[in-house]
Amino acid sequence: MDYNFSKRIRQILGLFLLFALVIICKLFWVQIIRNDLYSQKSENQYSNSVSNIFDRGSIFFESKDGVKIGAATVKEGYILAISPKILKNANSVFDTLSEYIKIDKETFIEKANKTDDPYEEIQKKVEKSVGESILNLKIPGVILSKDTWRTYPGDYTAAQSIGLIGYDDKNNVAGRYGLERYYESTLSRNSQGIKTNIFAEIFSEIKNTVFSDTKNEGDVVISIEPTVQNYLEKTIEEIQTKWKSDSVGAIIMDPNTGSIYALASRPTFNPNNLKDIKDPKVFSNPLIEDVREMGSIIKPLTMATGIDSGAIKSDSTYNDTGSMELNGKKISNFDKKARGVISMPEVLMQSLNIGAATIALKVGHDNFTKYFKSLGLGELTGIDQPNEQKGITKNLESTRDVEIATASYGQGIALTPIETVRALSTLANGGMLIVPHIAKKIEYVDGSSKTIENSSIRIFKKETTDDVTRILVKLVDTALKKGKVKMDHYSIAAKTGTAQIANPASKGYYDDRYLHSFFGYFPAYNPRFIVFIYHVYPKNVEYSSETLTDPFIQITKFLINYYELPPDR
Repeated sequence: MDYNFSKRIRQILGLFLLFALVIICKLFWVQIIRNDLYSQKSENQYSNSVSNIFDRGSIFFESKDGVKIGAATVKEGYILAISPKILKNANSVFDTLSEYIKIDKETFIEKANKTDDPYEEIQKKVEKSVGESILNLKIPGVILSKDTWRTYPGDYTAAQSIGLIGYDDKNNVAGRYGLERYYESTLSRNSQGIKTNIFAEIFSEIKNTVFSDTKNEGDVVISIEPTVQNYLEKTIEEIQTKWKSDSVGAIIMDPNTGSIYALASRPTFNPNNLKDIKDPKVFSNPLIEDVREMGSIIKPLTMATGIDSGAIKSDSTYNDTGSMELNGKKISNFDKKARGVISMPEVLMQSLNIGAATIALKVGHDNFTKYFKSLGLGELTGIDQPNEQKGITKNLESTRDVEIATASYGQGIALTPIETVRALSTLANGGMLIVPHIAKKIEYVDGSSKTIENSSIRIFKKETTDDVTRILVKLVDTALKKGKVKMDHYSIAAKTGTAQIANPASKGYYDDRYLHSFFGYFPAYNPRFIVFIYHVYPKNVEYSSETLTDPFIQITKFLINYYELPPDR
């Protein structure tokens, strides 16, 4: 009996000790870890009862040296208000405040004349240093309450990928686009879980607050490198300016892991200044959400399919007739000229539609479709962005030969840019299909972290992609701009693409409108980067080799120098 009694006493004592430990941890959390936030909330209760301190996790770029740089953060400052009941000489107060901030006099005087009103808000998002300067003036009737708000230090930098916040259908602030939306459960702070800390209320008569559940809350560290991102954005802006393109976009990615160093498109926006935005479509990410017929950059995938399936060898030959008729439809090379009996590498070297179609027909409809589907064409890539769209690849399911023939050179199927670069990465990394991602790591508020894992599945044999890479390197060394862009100490594999743009009115194609695309990877036999660029309807020019070769080479040289890549030849 005595033993059982003692056991119960120890159990009860243990429960008390556990309860005490929980209380201590909560106090430590509120007063030490989250002291700044709750101090602000407490101060705001007394200076401005209608103001709520905004809190949200941050998104960080990461430099090549591993330094975190704010991409989306919470900024501290003040809300400026007045109490018309107390304010004396409104004109004089306006003149004083105007030395620190820009405010409209008519609006200020109108609010100051509401003498029965104890509180009128004048301006939000007052910079901290400015607010403190005004605070030091101690002007009767001028109220400054601490405030925080979302800010994007990079302005335009990666805006469509980072996204922005707004009000959801429940009138709560939440991520609406980009990473802000995709990682909403991590970045949001559980305001619904705020509870009164009864111990603080009893002993200090001040209502502090603690969150009831923070286990999923944290910050997101992303693989976008800000210097690389800014260089890419400058490059595509120059492309659009020079060629008057309707739109332009580009991606720089590690083809081995799927980590994205930069992705950018035009037109874009500044998330810190939305007042002049007329079309909300600019908030969407066209690299993830828009589908396009990509043209001849698909031909290397067709070549890999032919070699990997055993339908052809890298040194096989065929008779190029310049055109062929399939299912009552005529398809032709870009110049409608025949080449006669030539080797398969010339299909890529000269970008021959009939050569690509010949490969697809040799592979066979079912097998060709199986390979292209296994490359993820027509499927979501799984990238951490909202509203990702699938490519339109219904033509691959048709039983007509003409459909796989046109698909073999990138017409008749429409893909997103990220879907395209993912498939092309299989050529760079030895045949593996990876999952592209922007986030690199989640850092939780409790001090733990989670690294985003890479995953991949094999599509092509490495010997297959080595064969295709050798052809693409030769293309750069000898054919692209007649060999003028060859780099003596670095091997570069690349391919251009020019696709006719579909005309929705005629269900055919425009005769004078093209989508230009370009992709390449380097160092070719052990690549660190894959680069993809496209632009829609450049004016007064036909071929992508004319518009995108130089920008690609500039990006390549920049990355080689910036990352100090060693020569590979």
